[in-house]
Amino acid sequence: MGLPTDYELRAPTLDDLLAVADVLAASDLEAAGQIVLGPEFVKRDWTRDEFDLSTDAWVAVDMAGNVVAYGVVTRDEPRIARSWGVVHPAHRGRGIGSALLDRIEERASNLLAARPGGRFRPAVDAGDSTAAEMLRARGLQPVRHFWHMEIDLDGPIEPGPSPEGIDITGIDPELDLPTVQAVIEDAMADHWGERRMPFEEWIEDMTDGPGYDPALWMLAKVTGRAVGALTASSGERGWVDYLGVLHTYRGRGIGAALLRRSFALFAERGIRQVLVNVDAENVTGATALYERVGMRVANRWDMWERILPD
Repeated sequence: MGLPTDYELRAPTLDDLLAVADVLAASDLEAAGQIVLGPEFVKRDWTRDEFDLSTDAWVAVDMAGNVVAYGVVTRDEPRIARSWGVVHPAHRGRGIGSALLDRIEERASNLLAARPGGRFRPAVDAGDSTAAEMLRARGLQPVRHFWHMEIDLDGPIEPGPSPEGIDITGIDPELDLPTVQAVIEDAMADHWGERRMPFEEWIEDMTDGPGYDPALWMLAKVTGRAVGALTASSGERGWVDYLGVLHTYRGRGIGAALLRRSFALFAERGIRQVLVNVDAENVTGATALYERVGMRVANRWDMWERILPD
């Protein structure tokens, strides 16, 4: 099934950002009963250094010029192209998603050309059986399950005391970024899909976006040694981007203390909702930690994969 004649696929422009977010919101409302992701989620992709809006994203528009679908692909790692896309619920079942995926797959192949073992990894809503059937028919398989968790912040938040012997501080972006990277990468060394990056690549990835704000980043220290770290970003809502505690210091409440301190910082800014992306199969028990500090699952999504031919 090709793209219907009364629709057109084109590259988005910056003026399409809110229209794309509206499509995403409509999909969230149908799948989760609430809007989970907003314009800042889309903007993160669009502000990446290596991202080209004219070649790496598409919108489908109807005859009136309304945006009814969106898709994007990025090469987040040397041999991995990630993508996601969404069709407005009122326009599904017409071949738009399939046509969009054609463009995404073609671009993913180009991004990974001459990179043996390249992997194409699209993300789809876990409850979207039609999308799952479409991906399976193209030779993809689900490889990982994730969810977005959230917490509502109603007024000021009391972070509570730090665990005994633990000092939680902000960071000095001129001095502490290598330490933050080291703690997070050591803490997440056994996580699925994680890889160690050269510092220059890591710092570009972490700071290259409109939500970057080192005033929201924290370190947990024991006698001056960093044993835990949290990075966060802000927009209309807050995001906890990374949370890591070194293995030998887990079970002491450090992760929960970092999260509560983060919630307090967001609340001081008037932000009323904070989200985090969680690997549902995380071996460190991250889901239970987030639940303990009051977060709940907002929606579920799956990562699919196909290894591209060399």
